[in-house]
Amino acid sequence: MEAALAELERVQLQILRRISKLELSHLPQNAEPIPSSSPLTNGDASSDVEACLSNILRSNGVNDFIFKRVASDYYDWPLESRRDVLGAASVHHLCKSIVLVNTQALSNVIDCSDRNNSKYYVVVVQYTARFNAETVKNFLYTLNNGKISKKKFNLRLAPEETSIKLTGYEHNAVTCIGMQTDIPVILDEAIVKLDPDFFWLGGGEVDLKLGIRTSEFINFVKPFIVSCSGT
Repeated sequence: MEAALAELERVQLQILRRISKLELSHLPQNAEPIPSSSPLTNGDASSDVEACLSNILRSNGVNDFIFKRVASDYYDWPLESRRDVLGAASVHHLCKSIVLVNTQALSNVIDCSDRNNSKYYVVVVQYTARFNAETVKNFLYTLNNGKISKKKFNLRLAPEETSIKLTGYEHNAVTCIGMQTDIPVILDEAIVKLDPDFFWLGGGEVDLKLGIRTSEFINFVKPFIVSCSGT
């Protein structure tokens, strides 16, 4: 069952990336973001990502977290095996961060300066859940008091090269901590309801995972909390 879910996720991501590339090919060139600086990209390329992110977390009042290294073939494993190696409470506590782009944003919306109407968002969802972009679209429409047409919200998976440029992290390494660009974050409400309230996500490197207390994550990252998935 877990293997089937993983395969379904892989196929869905491939389809979403193809759709995004087609849509983005019709966008003007000035829609490409200009990322801000990051503590992970301004120094030595060989800097210790774990140490850097740990410093960022602690300096922002986050103390209940842990990093764990995993095998290079980690993403070939079923979710149950990933749960076991991380010591996660359940497979539902395994989460991922995905970068979305609003392909229909107004022409003057080209970056992340307005968190209520950003060109890009990072959404954190469970591996066991199915992301629902329509709920995010409705949330953003309401967040802007209906002053922006719903047609101007069309969230799609950002191309991998855009995700890397914005976050500074490669595929399967994306985390909300220390991103190269201050992208607004959307946390799926289902994660907030997990018991215990400690979940896992990417840790900045493909073989590095971050476990963090949900309440401390929310206090630091200050994400929008949205019910944006189904099972």
